[in-house]
Amino acid sequence: MKKNIYCCAAGLLSFYATAQVGIGTPRPKSTLDVNGKTTLRKELRVGGTSTQAGNAGLNGQVLVSQGEGLPPVWKSLNVSFMEEGQYKLINSYLSSDQVGIVTLSNGVTADGIYKNSVGDDINDISKGKWAKITGLENNFSIKNGRNRLTYQFQTGIEMKAPVSTTSESIRFTCGVFRNGKLVAVRPDRVASNNNAGKSGIQDYIFTLNYTELNVPVGPHKIEIACRKIDTSNLGSQFAVGRNVQDSNGTSNAFTLESTMKMDVIEYVSYKN
Repeated sequence: MKKNIYCCAAGLLSFYATAQVGIGTPRPKSTLDVNGKTTLRKELRVGGTSTQAGNAGLNGQVLVSQGEGLPPVWKSLNVSFMEEGQYKLINSYLSSDQVGIVTLSNGVTADGIYKNSVGDDINDISKGKWAKITGLENNFSIKNGRNRLTYQFQTGIEMKAPVSTTSESIRFTCGVFRNGKLVAVRPDRVASNNNAGKSGIQDYIFTLNYTELNVPVGPHKIEIACRKIDTSNLGSQFAVGRNVQDSNGTSNAFTLESTMKMDVIEYVSYKN
């Protein structure tokens, strides 16, 4: 009788030493294998020993794996967790160009159109003779119809009057086109101001900032284009995003290059 009790006790000890516990599965693959939902009512502690409770971590920390065979650890990450109803930066697109536009220079008449409206077609010459900065084109996609698109365009403008001691001016405008339709525009003017010291050359930095709301879901293409509205002298040289053809070496394509930055910001929603 004593021998039987002893054998049973030994077998029981062996079971506990090698057992794997399965919940929701008859064939557990680890010491504890849970196949189903898990509810945790209090803290989760890791890294403990047989004599000391594990670490429950600090408020805001996340549990990070250290790889196979090593225990996970609590880490403080510099990541902003977005709440429902906030807007999140999804993508930023940055492009630059040093080719610019020289097709609006001397000998090219201005289009004489002083007004544009949102939705004007880039190819409709009745709305202006637009010239593109092809190096600034960008393709992107919108996945959430509640969004904000922020455009930041900057370029150098240069003109040269035929006579350096005579003040001349050119009125121009640049715009942002999405899928061939105008979404943002800004007119401006550059004047030589009797610049004899620079042989009639005048440099100027042009900036256009605009935010478009709730762009439709789907693929989109962004283009930047400029046009010459009027000029006081048809012989004045004019360039966008680079130096004029007849330059005196005071500038170049690098110092006058064009840059375009676009941020795609979408509404945060965790609902299906």
